Amino acid sequence: MTTFVYSVLAFVVAIGVLVIIHEFGHFWVARRLGIKVLRFSIGFGKPLWSHRFGADQTELVVAALPLGGYVKMLDENEGKVPTEDLDRAFNRQPLFKRGAVVLAGPAFNFLFAVIVYWVLFSVGIEGIKPVVGKVTSGSIAQKAGFQVGDDILSIDGKPTLSWDQRRLYLFAKALEKSRVRFKVRDPQGRIETRVLDMSSLSANQISSGMLESATGLYGYSPRIAPVIGTVVSDSPAAKAGLKVGDRLISIDGKPIQSWDNVVSDIEASPGRRIALAVERSGAQINFTLTPQSVESGGRRVGRIGVGVRPPEVPADMRVLVRLNPARALLESVDDTWLMSSITVKMLFKMLELKVSTHSISGPITIARYAGYTARIGFGRFLMFLAVISVSLGVLNLLPVPVLDGGHLVVYLFEAIKGGPLPERVMYWSQQVGVILLAALMALAFYNDFVRLLH
Repeated sequence: MTTFVYSVLAFVVAIGVLVIIHEFGHFWVARRLGIKVLRFSIGFGKPLWSHRFGADQTELVVAALPLGGYVKMLDENEGKVPTEDLDRAFNRQPLFKRGAVVLAGPAFNFLFAVIVYWVLFSVGIEGIKPVVGKVTSGSIAQKAGFQVGDDILSIDGKPTLSWDQRRLYLFAKALEKSRVRFKVRDPQGRIETRVLDMSSLSANQISSGMLESATGLYGYSPRIAPVIGTVVSDSPAAKAGLKVGDRLISIDGKPIQSWDNVVSDIEASPGRRIALAVERSGAQINFTLTPQSVESGGRRVGRIGVGVRPPEVPADMRVLVRLNPARALLESVDDTWLMSSITVKMLFKMLELKVSTHSISGPITIARYAGYTARIGFGRFLMFLAVISVSLGVLNLLPVPVLDGGHLVVYLFEAIKGGPLPERVMYWSQQVGVILLAALMALAFYNDFVRLLH
């Protein structure tokens, strides 16, 4: 199965699951509060399948466009309501009931993330031991006294069992420009405290993939041999004749010891013709090619379209993070809260122009990550779903008309005013909401295409 097909299928499954969870929240609470639900639709557009169920004969629909869904409730604003059902119409309900129904969608997204993390922490998540593998010269990690071989025992008193276990916590502290206390066992076996001062970091330096480069503190990584694992079609490498399995020996006569040498030498040669020597089936073959010049991190770098062959992590550096059910629940709630607060903070920093909007992702990037995590394993795919579910919950709570958060703001104004807002105000607020969402989607698609081009 091709990567493209895998990504599309994983994306459809991911969106389908998250839409069902979100809309089921609206549906379940509405039913519990006595509101009549007419339709539960997974997807938009032409119905592909439908079925009626329950005393109210609610219509369950699977529609052609699997990029969302909706729950349609009995409402006088959307059509004539029989007299006998007026007390079950959504618009006739008191504000607290309408608010509860609207809030239930995002709440179920957060609840889903908590459950997924709880299950994964209880069953066990594989990771790499929290051992320092590299400390960048002149970095804040070096100033804090970190050294290669430090075994991290806890971070601000939180036990740390794997390198990635406290990543969200560190990310949050980096955004706050805080000082973080690490309890470590150094290579000589001494227990020491290192204080990582992140007050000098700017918001633009911090992202999930750049936390290490911003602090200069890297975890253990096995030595990566300079062997080509993938070749992108129609790339400089493919056109020159490089193949999967080729071991790079030298670039412009300079011997290659590891994959890091390959990356640094090619990145330093954008648009400049270079000579490569590779070993293939015991024989040396020479190639010449010109790396493409692409922008990365605000500078021009070279790319030839090859990927690394993933290295094996030694058994003594692997760890299984497994917690008892009570501790797992606390950790899952904490991670879901951290992820939600980080998302909100990043959105505010984008509005303040302190963080680039390039970090906003659209369906293409989500599909790529869905396919990637699905190939790794079911556990990683579930974790990906939890991350997207939290993002979906936060997005829907934004005070933008047509989103759940926008409806909640309207209800707040209704409570203050003591009655419904004028129809003209509601109409124009919805138009503004549609424009804002369209602009956000356009930006997300633009960022996706830029990432593909790069």
